[in-house]
Amino acid sequence: MPGRRDDLTRLRAALTAFFALDGFVFAGWVVRIPAIKEQTGASASALGLALLGVSAGAVVTMTLTGRLVRRYDSHRVTVACAVLLCLSIALPPLTHSALALGAVLLVFGSAYGGINVAFNSAAVDLVAELRRPIMPSFHAAFSLGGMVGAGLGGLVAGSLSPTRHLLALTVTGLLVTLVAGRVLLRIEPLAPAERAAEEEGAAEKEGAGRRPDRRTRRLVVTFGLIALCTAYGEGAMADWGALHLEQDLDASPGLAAAGYSCFALAMTVGRLTGTTLLERLGRTATVVAGGTTAVAGMLTGALAPSVWAALFGFAITGLGLANIFPVAIERAGALGGPSGVATASTLGYGGMLLGPPAIGFMADWFSLPAALTSVAVLAAVAVLVAVATRRATVPA
Repeated sequence: MPGRRDDLTRLRAALTAFFALDGFVFAGWVVRIPAIKEQTGASASALGLALLGVSAGAVVTMTLTGRLVRRYDSHRVTVACAVLLCLSIALPPLTHSALALGAVLLVFGSAYGGINVAFNSAAVDLVAELRRPIMPSFHAAFSLGGMVGAGLGGLVAGSLSPTRHLLALTVTGLLVTLVAGRVLLRIEPLAPAERAAEEEGAAEKEGAGRRPDRRTRRLVVTFGLIALCTAYGEGAMADWGALHLEQDLDASPGLAAAGYSCFALAMTVGRLTGTTLLERLGRTATVVAGGTTAVAGMLTGALAPSVWAALFGFAITGLGLANIFPVAIERAGALGGPSGVATASTLGYGGMLLGPPAIGFMADWFSLPAALTSVAVLAAVAVLVAVATRRATVPA
């Protein structure tokens, strides 16, 4: 039906815009972390605790958003969280202590966690409707938004104050939300519950009893653990990559900001080719190859003695991590619906957001380069989990 196809096309475009907006806003914040750190006078460990506000807000909200999506639908929740995200990004430059920074980041993290569960739920439904592994394309939009946000942040880092920069992000984000939100709210949400009921009925006919429910929960948690191990690297690159280049390798603020741009560009390229890669190699090979690549890239990025070698390592890391997280979230959502997305997202984004504070403490105890090697360690763990459970969790 032409009308149905048009709705699905508009839905994909609107969701892509929100994924891109999320990456753009988040990157705009992370490239100004060195300036905010200086403004608040926080130590590495104090900054790590302040960043925990993002983690706490996101993780708590993610556990609730699955219920909100089921009650109000993923489209409404996406738009509401987008508005809160855009408004809260303007708050960090107004703080002058680590405690105040942590408080406003709690609000920012709540919006960030909520929108990620909401639009990932909508994307999972669309993937099921189209019956194509297009999930990486949405996350490519997030990475592209992050690359653009980081690139612009690097350009204005020396000329525009964090206050004016992040306020500009608020205005831009609200305009995007107005346009994309109107499209999203006019489209009837897809109905995954009907498909889930059909699958459950089929399972009961096969005599599966209650086992599939327990098995599904275990699989969702496994996907969440894989997402956690790889998302840890995304959070580390976002919050500590620029500081590593500036502090340990004497890069200028603009060049330091380019570190996340290189990472985001490589991740974007990897995700843009993700659908083709998944169709040809399958999920297991994609996860294993990506995780192994990320291990090599992060060891290079963390331990390289020069800025350019570190930038190369960051790019290889982004290429390796590109498709692992989308695969994990898509499979969890296909199995468990919004609750599956919420569970896997809570674990996955928990790794993304709890990792940076952990790295802050490790940087104080050892050094920042040594702390960043933990990204390689967890990427290796993700590979081992995928291989050990390949038949059940990451089908080819």
